[in-house]
Amino acid sequence: MRDGKTLCVLALLALVAAGARAETNETVELALWSDPEFLRQFLGTYGVRSEIEPRVTPEERLEFEQVAKLMVTPVGADKALALLEKSVAKAVDKKGVSRSSALYDFTIGSIYFQQDNLGAAAEWYDKAVDKLPSFLRAQKNLGLVYVRSNAFDRAIGPLTRAIDLGAADGLTFGLLAHSYVMTEQFVAAESAYRQAMMLQPESTDWKSGLARCLFKERKFEEAAALCGDMIRREPARADLWLLQANAWLSLKQPLKAAENYELLDRAGLASVACLNTLGDIYVNENVPEMAVSAYQRALAKEGASADPAVALRNAEVLVARSAYAEAGGLLARVKEVCGTKLGTAEKKRVLKLEARIAAASGQAGAEQAKLLEDIVALDPLDGEALILLAQHYAANGAPDKACFLCERAAGLEKYEAEAKLRHGQILVKGGKFQEALPLLKRALELKPRDDVQRYVEQVERAARARN
Repeated sequence: MRDGKTLCVLALLALVAAGARAETNETVELALWSDPEFLRQFLGTYGVRSEIEPRVTPEERLEFEQVAKLMVTPVGADKALALLEKSVAKAVDKKGVSRSSALYDFTIGSIYFQQDNLGAAAEWYDKAVDKLPSFLRAQKNLGLVYVRSNAFDRAIGPLTRAIDLGAADGLTFGLLAHSYVMTEQFVAAESAYRQAMMLQPESTDWKSGLARCLFKERKFEEAAALCGDMIRREPARADLWLLQANAWLSLKQPLKAAENYELLDRAGLASVACLNTLGDIYVNENVPEMAVSAYQRALAKEGASADPAVALRNAEVLVARSAYAEAGGLLARVKEVCGTKLGTAEKKRVLKLEARIAAASGQAGAEQAKLLEDIVALDPLDGEALILLAQHYAANGAPDKACFLCERAAGLEKYEAEAKLRHGQILVKGGKFQEALPLLKRALELKPRDDVQRYVEQVERAARARN
């Protein structure tokens, strides 16, 4: 059987562990105050540990009996507070020092804690531990208030002091571990979580906390294994699937992470960010048809609230990997879903993507060229638009105009390498190998690439053969 002291602590801990408020808090606390075993402990009639608990005089015992009776009803809390605070005020000596028992401060703090007035609760618990630093319950509850208030750096001191005084329970160790994590003290957090798990092996909170801690410590294999064990017990917890997926990614095992994301999606638990990451994995694994499926699922999940910038970024990723057909399909879907939300900048991005896709497929048309011309007219320093327009004219029998546009783009530092490469390719296509070589070599110098190196060598051989 739990003693009354434990019941008191557990009731207060419930506020922190469950995050409950209002009627739930009130019900738990009222049941506690009317519990006979707790009342005996509260009044100090047995089992008082004098080294960690304040002594209670006969007069104080009588007053606490009144408090206990008042606390049986909800409206009694304010009356109990008034009674206790009046007693504390009367016990202040001429030097302004309170001579009342630390149990008064503790009880007042507990009532404020019950009422969810965390600031006042911390103030009174602090007074209690000032009077009696070895007051275990006050140290522990002070730590709980700080945890509940997200003041994790302040929670560590009283929680560790409570453990020093004998609070060897799983919840205290678990909350201490959480405080360590939130203050980025991961080694200490790991030790505290393991203690909490040993004392409360049935708690999933401490296991998942330890898994996150291991991840922060870059112990990815251990984190993934622990997540796997918890997933088998609680397969509906999306946070565990995601944490394990992140561990797989950190271990350079992206396809295992993809399995987690796919399973989450089948269960209807995958977020938009999760599906976008899944698409990125498939792009990197060179399976663009699966990538576009993931990207489109992300777009469908968001619907009218979809962010066009993210969707366009996904299409750009596919184009960068030469997955033009897939990019075209995604782009059409983006225009359908986000058409009315596309601003000027997004419309320019759509146009550029369409132009690149059309140029790559040999289907660049006059209408797209006109749109690119409009972009260049609006922004003469848009190097990407200049290069795309150059590719259009090169593919449609106007190499001189294409070369001129490449020269304009090459004047922009950011686009010089790409512009000179495209310019050189246009000249090579026209059989002007010697003219192309300086441009190609400059492009290679600015941005070394193996494929460009091989291309330059081929052009050099062609130039020598012609001579």
